[in-house]
Amino acid sequence: MITVIGTGTGAPLTPDATEALAGATVVVGARRHLEATGLPRTVERIVLGPLAPALDAIQEHLEKGEKDEERRIVVLASGDPGFFGIVRVLSQRFGARLLDVRPGVSSVATAFARAGLSWDDAVVVSAHGRHLRTALNVCRAHPKVAVLTGPGAGPAELGAGLRSSRRVLVVASALGDPRRERIERVTPAEAAGREWGGAVSVVLCLDEKRPVAPLRTVAGPAPRPAGWALEEDAFAHRDSMITKFEVRALALARLGPRLGDLVWDVGAGSGSVAVECARLGAAVTAVEKTPDGVERIRANAAAHGVDVQVVHGAAPTVLSDLDDPDAVFIGGGGRELPAIVTACARRARRTVVVALAALDRVPAARDALVGAGFDCDGVLLQSSRLAPLPGDVTRLAATHPVFLLWGVRPPARTEGVAP
Repeated sequence: MITVIGTGTGAPLTPDATEALAGATVVVGARRHLEATGLPRTVERIVLGPLAPALDAIQEHLEKGEKDEERRIVVLASGDPGFFGIVRVLSQRFGARLLDVRPGVSSVATAFARAGLSWDDAVVVSAHGRHLRTALNVCRAHPKVAVLTGPGAGPAELGAGLRSSRRVLVVASALGDPRRERIERVTPAEAAGREWGGAVSVVLCLDEKRPVAPLRTVAGPAPRPAGWALEEDAFAHRDSMITKFEVRALALARLGPRLGDLVWDVGAGSGSVAVECARLGAAVTAVEKTPDGVERIRANAAAHGVDVQVVHGAAPTVLSDLDDPDAVFIGGGGRELPAIVTACARRARRTVVVALAALDRVPAARDALVGAGFDCDGVLLQSSRLAPLPGDVTRLAATHPVFLLWGVRPPARTEGVAP
């Protein structure tokens, strides 16, 4: 067996962890852990720096252990080693059955405790060794997020990316170190303007003006309507100017909004597509040129408990100031449509979906997608809904036909792009 002990964030080791460490013949860990535990000289130490040599050394000791039953391997790791920690790598290399994990308190749990907040309703994302944009999009979409920091992805970079938001950042530095630990509440702008050094453990990103939706229990009510492609009456709209749910269903399927994504809804109108993408976990920017439309989108987002950034202005002009999206929905555009599609296709990492009621504009939109290097497909959606008639009978009421085009960036164009 390999015993994996989480050292937590400054708390003493549990009695069973201390006992396991006392019986070890081989201990693997960072130099600071090996020095702090006061191991006897008879214990063999393996410094955990680059993973590959340490894993190879563990493999050698496991093979020796088949003949020597007294050989006991212990791995020391910070925090909870099963939470974005070494357990994943050890399990992949040696198998979960060989691991005896003694968890410690994670940095995320400690940070929320220091801030006096519960965290069963938080989203946790790691920016350590990963692309910062994913963490930023999660922070834009959710009101309570914990970000595990890393080089080039610390409070300053998070603050710069969230400068226009209403978030509050709680920066937890050097957690567990009684001399260096600090908990600071700052605005994104304040975080962006500071040098933070290398001791930051975790950053909490909070929208304190938007309550977190309660978790659904088996006995409790759903906090919001279940499913997606909601009925039109779930949104405020003007004169039925809203993407019908049949069209929205296919558009959402092609957009594929998910946690960590950024979606643009261009010509958003009522914002029904924007709100639905946000309900599915994506960060969303809605672009709308009419003042009443802007207010309607904000009202619909608030009614559904999601955060949608609303940009007042006309596309494609206002698009240049926005962060690159993963996916784009275009629901309006008029004569500017080809230019809008081209501008969106140049920026989209994955896909662009266009809804068109006018037949005359379909060829130009398709040409714009193909011209931008996308694989293009589409469909004409025609549906008839059940409608009552006098005499307790039912007829079929046709909705307006809508063309839905979508362009997908070919795989060769996305190779090497971080998810």
